[in-house]
Amino acid sequence: MSDLKHELKTLIIESLDLEDITPEDIKNDEPLFVDGLGLDSIDALELGLAIKKQYAISIDANAEDTKQHFATIDNLAAFIESQKQL
Repeated sequence: MSDLKHELKTLIIESLDLEDITPEDIKNDEPLFVDGLGLDSIDALELGLAIKKQYAISIDANAEDTKQHFATIDNLAAFIESQKQL
C-alpha cells in the first residue's frame, strides 16, 4: 500500500473518530460514501478540512469533480498527488 493511501486512511479514521476500523479495513477502490465505508455529507466536510490542513490543498466544495475526487481512496490519493505538483 502506498504511504499516501495509508496516510489518507489513517486521516479518515482519526478526523472522523471512526471506532473499530483500521486502515486495513478500508479498501482502496471501495466507495467512501453511502455504500462502502458509509460516510455522509458532514463527514465529507470534516474530511475536506482535515485534508486541507494536512496537505495544504485547496478544495472547491462546489466543483463538479470534487465528488469524484472523494469517491475512493484511489481517487483521493490521485487528486492530492495532482495538487502537490501544481
